[in-house]
Amino acid sequence: MKPDTTSQCPFHAGAAPRPLDHSPAQLSWPPGPAPGLTGWGLLRAMSRDPLGSLEQWRRQHGDVVHLRIWPEHQIVLTDPALVRELLVTQHAHLVRWESGIAVMSQLHGRSVLTAEGALWRTRRQALQPAFTPRAAHSFVPVIAAAAQQAFKGWQAGAEGWPIEQAFTSLGMDVILRTMFSSAVGADARLAERAVHTVSVAGNAEMYWPASWPDWMPWKRTKRRAMRVLRSLIERHVTARLALAQEEWPADLLTRLLSLHRADPAAWPLRAVHDECMTAFLAGHETAAATLTWWAWCMAANPAAQAAAREEVDSVLQGRVPAASDLPQLGYLTRTLQETLRLYPAAPVLLTRRTRQPVALGGWRFPARTMFTVPLGLMQRDARLFPEPDAFRPERFADGAPEIERGAWMPFGTGPRVCIGQHLALTEMTVIAAMFLQRFAVRAPAGMAPPEPVFNITLRPREPLHLVLERRMA
Repeated sequence: MKPDTTSQCPFHAGAAPRPLDHSPAQLSWPPGPAPGLTGWGLLRAMSRDPLGSLEQWRRQHGDVVHLRIWPEHQIVLTDPALVRELLVTQHAHLVRWESGIAVMSQLHGRSVLTAEGALWRTRRQALQPAFTPRAAHSFVPVIAAAAQQAFKGWQAGAEGWPIEQAFTSLGMDVILRTMFSSAVGADARLAERAVHTVSVAGNAEMYWPASWPDWMPWKRTKRRAMRVLRSLIERHVTARLALAQEEWPADLLTRLLSLHRADPAAWPLRAVHDECMTAFLAGHETAAATLTWWAWCMAANPAAQAAAREEVDSVLQGRVPAASDLPQLGYLTRTLQETLRLYPAAPVLLTRRTRQPVALGGWRFPARTMFTVPLGLMQRDARLFPEPDAFRPERFADGAPEIERGAWMPFGTGPRVCIGQHLALTEMTVIAAMFLQRFAVRAPAGMAPPEPVFNITLRPREPLHLVLERRMA
């Protein structure tokens, strides 16, 4: 199916793709932009426009680009085969970039997102049962209840509805219900603003070798936002501990506190807080950002929207979705997959550092080399995805040309693939289906495509407003 409209990527307009190149063994660093005296000018370019800068260097220098940014050597990889070799085959030789982890740890502490080595393996293994596909499907009734309640208040009409804010509120409600068995409260808007504040501040701090400490006077807004988020987690943990254990509901917090009760040394309350913070921040943000972009893709591609709605109506017959319905919503799932291709929530995977020399793609890189994987560029590469800026859900259909392994991986790959990917996909599918049961969506007249901006996750530069039309019952 050819979409009626397409959304052009500002990072790729006019790009002339280079053929994928697996070069023979090299003894020197790969090519890259001239660093000048320190290379910090490259940092400034990335802080202003990370994906745009990386795309420019990829066009000029290929799929293995060397950035000399004193005191580091950084390699940018956009070849899917080399990315998989790095993140899967060479996983044991990598750690995550210390500066990035330091910024993330300000809120996430030593959670499964930021931990390394034995601590990470212990946390990951303990949490994995709570994030299997079966476990994710058990939350379908909870997700559907949150969506039903939210959609009652969504307003159709001529004026643009603040759909980004609305999906963010809904995503926060879902994660509060699945984590804490608690509906969204009056402090939700405070938490939404706090998440945005810490995301913008954290993204800015990642690009510099050092940042001013948070106690500096001009960082009071960030400090206030972090207090809001920490107090939200603290309230829920404290309230749960005040209940008798037999009264604890079956949610993620109960699983964490059960680990704490069973082994306080391995799972102190600090660890429970850290994992709650990571689940809360990553859990609602990924789904909310993706559903925001999905709504834009539906508005910009009315034929795809109509096809997805027809499937939803045929499968659900007006019912609330159940877990058993999800496998039958194939086309709807493909619209979400294509949205994740065009607008991955995390378009640049957290940078890795080698702990020892690594051979990769004919090059031999010394210990402490840093690697960056801008999957936002890979997933818009014309060599891998024909008409890369077009919204084409049929790319993911059975019988479609095979997508090269490593070319599409919005949740990462290898042992550190996102632990919450099944829950996120389940949540997005349920909410998208229920949205299409109730609304048609279109862009306001004369609206330009929203510009993506990277602040930890990918969001529109300006808050997205779309026109909702309520369907007749």
